[in-house]
Amino acid sequence: MAKAQFHKNQRVYVKTVGTWALIEKVMPHWAKGLDEPLRIFYDVGLGREFAAEELQCETFPTGEASEASEQWRLVRSRNKWKPAEECAHHPYPGTHPQIVTGETDWGGWRVPGAEYDLYPERIERQARMIAYAPKMLALLQALIERTRDEPENVPEDISTLAQEAKAIGRYIDQDAPQ
Repeated sequence: MAKAQFHKNQRVYVKTVGTWALIEKVMPHWAKGLDEPLRIFYDVGLGREFAAEELQCETFPTGEASEASEQWRLVRSRNKWKPAEECAHHPYPGTHPQIVTGETDWGGWRVPGAEYDLYPERIERQARMIAYAPKMLALLQALIERTRDEPENVPEDISTLAQEAKAIGRYIDQDAPQ
C-alpha cells in the first residue's frame, strides 16, 4: 500500500531531470477491493509520471529546536460517508485530507465529513496550512534570529516583521489559560 508523500501545487526537486517543478497532479494507481492505492505517481509537467523516489521535497531553513523538526504531513483518507461519484465537485473525489502530527498515521487533525462536503477547497487549503505550520514557525524563528544578530543593518520594514514574528512566537509558546 502507498501513501502520497507530496501534494498538488507542492514545489519539488526532480532528481532525475535536475530541475524544480510544481506537482500538477497526484495520480494514485488503485486495485479493486483495496482501501489504499498500490502506487502513487506525480505529474510535474515534464512529459512523464514520476515516482516519489525521483522527487525531493523543498527544504526550509530550520533551527535545531524540536518544534521545528516535527514532520507534520497531509494524508488522504477514503470518504466513508459518500461514494466518489456523489462528490465529483471535490478537489480529490472520494478522499478527504487528514493531518498526521505524530510518527504514527493515526494522531492529528481531522475534519467532519459534512463540513468538508460544504467547503472542500477551503478545507484543502486549511489542511496544507496546518501541515506546513512547523516549517512556518521555523521561518519565523530564523527571521527573529537574523534580525537579532545585526539590528543596525536591518531595514525598518523587516524589523517590524520580526517584531510581529516575536509576538506570534510568544502566543504559540504561552501556557493554556487555567
